Amino acid sequence: MIPGQFTYHRPSSVAEAVGLLAGLGEEARALAGGHSLIPMMKLRMATPEHLVDLGGLAELRGIRDDGATITIGATTTQADVIRSDLLAARLPILRETSLLIADPQIRTRGTVGGNCANGDPGNDMPALMQCLGADYVLAGPAGERTVAARDFYQGAYFTALEPGEILTAVRIPVPPAGHGFAYEKLKRKVGDYATAAAAVVLTTSGGRVATCSIALTNVAPTPLLAEEAARLVIGTALDAEAVKAAAAAAKAITDPATDGRGTADYRREMAGVMVARALKTAASRAKGA
Repeated sequence: MIPGQFTYHRPSSVAEAVGLLAGLGEEARALAGGHSLIPMMKLRMATPEHLVDLGGLAELRGIRDDGATITIGATTTQADVIRSDLLAARLPILRETSLLIADPQIRTRGTVGGNCANGDPGNDMPALMQCLGADYVLAGPAGERTVAARDFYQGAYFTALEPGEILTAVRIPVPPAGHGFAYEKLKRKVGDYATAAAAVVLTTSGGRVATCSIALTNVAPTPLLAEEAARLVIGTALDAEAVKAAAAAAKAITDPATDGRGTADYRREMAGVMVARALKTAASRAKGA
């Protein structure tokens, strides 16, 4: 199908973009890479009267090392993430996850901010950002504010963004040197959303798990932080029983829908499988004290 008619705006600054979105109200949508919004417009599931294109705002693109944190501009593409030597060295799970998003053509245009901001439960970055304890920097008519990724998602396509606000950057605490990580994603084919996926970041000491964070993708209306699952492996040597307990705890918080990727029961079971795989991979990569 062809999208309905709309007026195209290309602001030259974040302030101008915010002003347009605030002034145009509910009939305006911000456009980043467009890989979520444009398909919805083609299906007439979204019919904005105004598109505010953020693609020309150089201030929103780039990756910066702030020491204890890494800041990624909202219009930084998945391809930029994959090519970044800084992220490969300090946050390698970002590259691993980006390589599993869609296909090379989409990764060239798809943005980190767009993947995080629109509240699509199938997007991969939201759960990863929750796992990493990231913060989102939001700019709006009232100024700038910061919201934790773990507090941002309220329902499918519903987020903490207020009218006129845009996500301008993601700030990610850098895990300790030697941490283990993994993003395990089950999908039917290249380019598909996850049937289920899990992100794990952990550290080890003396052969046991010292810290752990686990998050799940596309098995509920929002990304899920599996706090109990992570708690169950801390202090263990990540033996088979600990992994089994964590997988069961992760499955218990899921609420997947039955769709073309499988039944709800199947997708719930696969969430546990992805957690188990991610835990084992992360542990194998950890260089504990």
